[in-house]
Amino acid sequence: MSTPESGALAGRIALVTGASRGIGRAVARRYAEEGADLVLTARTVGALEELDDEIRGINGKTSLLVPLDLRNFDAIDQLGAGLYERFGKLDVLVGNAGVLGQMSPLTHTEPKHWQEAIDVNLTANWRLIRSLDPLLRLSDAGRAIFVTSGAARGPRAYWGAYAVSKAALEMLVGIYAQENQQGKLRANLIDPGRTRTRMRASAYPGEDPNSLPPPDAITEAFVRLARADFTGNGEIVKAQD
Repeated sequence: MSTPESGALAGRIALVTGASRGIGRAVARRYAEEGADLVLTARTVGALEELDDEIRGINGKTSLLVPLDLRNFDAIDQLGAGLYERFGKLDVLVGNAGVLGQMSPLTHTEPKHWQEAIDVNLTANWRLIRSLDPLLRLSDAGRAIFVTSGAARGPRAYWGAYAVSKAALEMLVGIYAQENQQGKLRANLIDPGRTRTRMRASAYPGEDPNSLPPPDAITEAFVRLARADFTGNGEIVKAQD
């Protein structure tokens, strides 16, 4: 069994958005087990601090905690410069944070809920790409990973802004991947599938959560796409295949 010193991500610097709970928290813990140095963002400071304590117990390292509301685009724009001063590069970006938005007919969706889904699920990830692309290029194997959903592929009644934002995210990342075919940077998407998260419970309130795999069970795909030797580009990888 690998140790943090010999893990698949030993010595690599990884930023995970939405790290305070669910899939983001599970990915952060798994990356810690694989030896990564972590930059963790979320809106909830207390949850980030609890996660940092867990990670120190896993690999003895202190994470860089960045309390961040992804709707604060100016803060995202400043993130790249701050990380450059601290680390000089970034090896892995995991754009995990997302919101479900309002589940309703399109004609009943309130503009504020529509805008929040577009801002967090789509525009924030574009701003992260703009801000962090120079740091990923300074890595010997920059890897940008974004979380998508089956809702992005094929219309679903009542899924509104969430489905639209994820479909647009897939196009965004696909374009970014095409623009980086010749270099060392790779951009891909992961579809977690049916996973036991708070967002899933909101979307399917009658579903038995115990029938779903926990987030810790789907982290292998996140490790594989973050590795320096992964060469796929512009792919949509299903975490539960």
